[in-house]
Amino acid sequence: MIVFRIISLTFIFIGGIMAIVVSFFSKKNNNKPKRKNDNHNFCILIPARYESRVIEDLLVSIKNQTHKINMKDVYVIVESKEDETVNICKKYGTSVVIRKHLELKRKGYALDEAVKYILGKKLRYDAYFIFDADNILDKNYIKNMIPVFDKGYDLSCGYRNCKNGNDSVVAASSALTFSLVNTVFNEKKNKETRNITFSGTGFYIRGYLIDKWKGYPFHTLTEDYEISSYATLNNLTTFYNTKSVFYDEQPVRFKDTINQRIRWIRGYFDVRKIYTKKMFKALDKADANNGSKIDETVGILPYIFMVLGLVTWFLSLIFFLVYNFLLKNEVWKSHLTEFIIYMLIVYLSLFVMTLVIIILEGNKIDLSFKTKIKVLFYNPIFMATYIPCAIRALTAKEVSWKKVEHGKK
Repeated sequence: MIVFRIISLTFIFIGGIMAIVVSFFSKKNNNKPKRKNDNHNFCILIPARYESRVIEDLLVSIKNQTHKINMKDVYVIVESKEDETVNICKKYGTSVVIRKHLELKRKGYALDEAVKYILGKKLRYDAYFIFDADNILDKNYIKNMIPVFDKGYDLSCGYRNCKNGNDSVVAASSALTFSLVNTVFNEKKNKETRNITFSGTGFYIRGYLIDKWKGYPFHTLTEDYEISSYATLNNLTTFYNTKSVFYDEQPVRFKDTINQRIRWIRGYFDVRKIYTKKMFKALDKADANNGSKIDETVGILPYIFMVLGLVTWFLSLIFFLVYNFLLKNEVWKSHLTEFIIYMLIVYLSLFVMTLVIIILEGNKIDLSFKTKIKVLFYNPIFMATYIPCAIRALTAKEVSWKKVEHGKK
């Protein structure tokens, strides 16, 4: 038993030291934007495969922007003329891009076809905003993004709020996942001029990058994380803009979050295979963005070590508890006590983490007081289920994108 404890504590210690070291060295960053002489000729790209339930709310929110967007510069990407989404788009005068290569099922491929469609028409935009069909924009979203754009940032995302977090505690917990990424990590990266991590949509890409790529070259399961890694490797400037608020719909059913998180985890590691070696080779003390590269090279490895330590301890407790119980050895009672204490410590740690996130979010996130209380107790369980999701993601032969139905039925 003592051997397993030593192994567990060693993993946790290594993870903790790595996290501290990376945090210290990644602070030394100076990747600031330079003003670019661009206008405010913007377009919006919306992948919308059979999203007639929710697309209208997004289009209304675009039409009502205080900084007006020509609705012809809103490109809704569908897979069929028969999709009811097309009729809704006609109502608002948006452009519709009908996909041709349906065998390529990921969002990145849909965006790639739309960009090539636009470039094929000899059109050029100063920035391309990307949203999901279930998003809704605050009326000042574009207006509040313009100051960031004018400073010269290559990419910037807005504050991702939740439009249905009060529908279920599952949806609320899913929303807090993005709060962890943005409010805890991305705000810190902002202050240190490091590259942020993009999660989902609600961001813009400067037009000169689209011109350079001649398409949208990010096609993994997590194209958002892929563009984050690309931005870091190529010293693009990124910013998390809390003033530009948009609302996103979260899965209400636990089953849907399982499928979603399996895809995220598999996609994360697929992107790591592409970029980690390149990132390591690019490390250079003289590089103004070296801190971002250090952070991205290590990634979540410190937390993997910590989780391995906790899992090792958990499994050893289970093994010795069952083993001694079957042998009718009285020592199983002490193992049971230790197991209960262990579970309480893990739960309380995640409880405190959830509480910190809720406090940091304050009244910004659209969750009622009642929902916040519920999610405070439920989120530790939700977070713990990332472990079986990770096992599934890393052992499955293939992980594919699975549609989550949006809108209330």
